[in-house]
Amino acid sequence: MGVNLRTNVPHSARVYDYLLGGKDNFEADRTAAEDVIKIAPYMPTSVRANRDFMVRVTRYLAAERGVDQFIDIGTGLPTSPNLHEVAQRANPAARIIYVDNDPLVLVHARALLTSTPEGRTRYIQADLNDPDAIIGSSEVRDTFDFSRPVALCLIAVVHFIHDEDAVRSIIERLMKPLPAGSFLTLSTIALDSAPGDLVREAVAQYNRRGIMSKARTRAQIEEFFAGFELIEPGVVPVHRWRPDEQAFLVRDSMVSMYGGLAVKG
Repeated sequence: MGVNLRTNVPHSARVYDYLLGGKDNFEADRTAAEDVIKIAPYMPTSVRANRDFMVRVTRYLAAERGVDQFIDIGTGLPTSPNLHEVAQRANPAARIIYVDNDPLVLVHARALLTSTPEGRTRYIQADLNDPDAIIGSSEVRDTFDFSRPVALCLIAVVHFIHDEDAVRSIIERLMKPLPAGSFLTLSTIALDSAPGDLVREAVAQYNRRGIMSKARTRAQIEEFFAGFELIEPGVVPVHRWRPDEQAFLVRDSMVSMYGGLAVKG
């Protein structure tokens, strides 16, 4: 059965791809992105900073904490370096499962399904709102060794869920089956970094385009890590999380995403 890509309607994954400088987007996506950029010129920088945050967190987990099992929910369209590329560069035996509920992403999944001979990379189509189906899937159970730590990655995805209790419940249900020593990393739109009025206006523009998002305060984002031990420097603008030389060049006013990493005791 063919997939209806609805190319005349802006799509969150394709808009994100455009903001990253990718080519897997259409006129409706580019128009929506440019409308947001008119309101919030920082947006391409913020999106790139978020992508770089994912790279640094993954590298830290794989190279410094010895994590070799990652589940990335809300994968989006492939943009190199993808998470599995970063993890397997540090440890060729790393195993990665990508999860997304979007048939558009499934069309591009083959670009993600490449792995080192020693490791494994898999993709499953599932919904973040059904965490039990994700964790209970045969792909997850067959790929991961649940006697060893797993890193749960929710990068730029929880802002699509507006209810705070729903997000906390999803995280709890995803993390509960994972063994002690597992990690939770997430990033989401924040009101505390780039000028809050511009963030609100940018989110409102996204919502008018049908890409329903929610910005949160730093305190609200920290609540998502409740019950886990935050790794220094805690919940911060994504470019300030263990920054490299490139991240030091990014101004705070150009980033509207906060992120963090925590470990399960």
